[in-house]
Amino acid sequence: MAGITIARSLTTLAASTALLAGSAVCASAAQAPAEPDVTAVRAALQRVVDAGAPGAFAVIRDHGARGAGRTVTLGKANLDGTPMNAGWRFRVGSNSKMFTSVLVMRLAEQGRIDLDKPLRDYLPAGTLPESWSITGRQVMEHRAGVYDHTNDLLEQSGEETTDVYEKRIRNNVYEPKDLVAMSVKHGLQYTPGTAYAYSNTDYVLMGLAAEHLTGRPYAELLREQIFKPLKLDQTTFTVPQKTIRGAHVTGYLTNDDRTKPLLDSTEQTASWVWSAGGVVSSARDLDRFMTALLAGSSGGLVSDESLRQMTNVLPTSTAKISYGLGIREIALSCGKVLGHGGIVQGYQTQTFSTKDGKRTVVLFANASNNGTVTSALTNTLEPAFCGTAPAKSPAPRSSITGNGHADQDSGRWIPTVEDTRV
Repeated sequence: MAGITIARSLTTLAASTALLAGSAVCASAAQAPAEPDVTAVRAALQRVVDAGAPGAFAVIRDHGARGAGRTVTLGKANLDGTPMNAGWRFRVGSNSKMFTSVLVMRLAEQGRIDLDKPLRDYLPAGTLPESWSITGRQVMEHRAGVYDHTNDLLEQSGEETTDVYEKRIRNNVYEPKDLVAMSVKHGLQYTPGTAYAYSNTDYVLMGLAAEHLTGRPYAELLREQIFKPLKLDQTTFTVPQKTIRGAHVTGYLTNDDRTKPLLDSTEQTASWVWSAGGVVSSARDLDRFMTALLAGSSGGLVSDESLRQMTNVLPTSTAKISYGLGIREIALSCGKVLGHGGIVQGYQTQTFSTKDGKRTVVLFANASNNGTVTSALTNTLEPAFCGTAPAKSPAPRSSITGNGHADQDSGRWIPTVEDTRV
């Protein structure tokens, strides 16, 4: 059977977390994280709801001796009045990039892809121009100069419009190769390796490479190599199926005209982002995935060397934010955390962990197209990891492009990162 057999099957979360002691990340013997400030976490989530999200939650899990867990929920899971439920499923957006990165790194471990050779050699013929020598590593680092096809679909950078969502996103089904073709027609945006520019097309390309090299559909690769071995029973990739099966949170797109009601955007094909943002999961499963990933070889997903490469981050144009291979690093007041964020119509998620995997934090809000919600949710990471919170929120910005001012409130506020749609 084509594909790669997972190194180790993890049957329970306890089993996966117990393996942390042997991981490369834990070799630094980092101190246990500070106690989260639950009161400050609740206050931060209240700012998310006050900004326009129907509801929000934070799930904080400490792995190891204490094994403590804290969950804070506010507001509603839907506008019918159902209370927010942190155990339900939701669209994770660009958190999907971490899953795609794992598949690619496993192929690299098998010698089936060299991340420092031209990526076109590992794609179906004609996917990329012969003149494009961009490497898989540059693509995964968002340093290849690949134009983001989502700009064409949404007609503008930054926050998408509800009109375009209904016209091009909710019901349309796009083939991954066609998404790449949208990007290629714009040409490379800069000399590869010389700059950083977040592009969802980058991870569509890596999903296509995984399919081409294994002869297996992307959804099957995820299920066989990640979902089933880790028992991620609440995680699926069913693009272009529009519905979310089972108990799930309803997602709402903030209307362009703020006087109009929120738009229920739960049902959509998600084909417009495919392997860059189409996964549906839960806080429990994201915690389990991060724990196994940061355990390196002991976790059964990737080797210690692969994890080292994934977490070998480079600076971005946004203060306090660095990026590796499908993993983002954020500098908090108490240290650096690893993970990813995701914004896809109606849903926002931040999934981060201490480098040693001892604490994971999953933050969620069921509204998008609202920069104040995004900023407030991101800044819930500080009290969740560091146990302290800013005295006040910085003034809301008119956009969420990630170019906000750093070091406000003694440097504890995090500039909103640049993946403003997925």
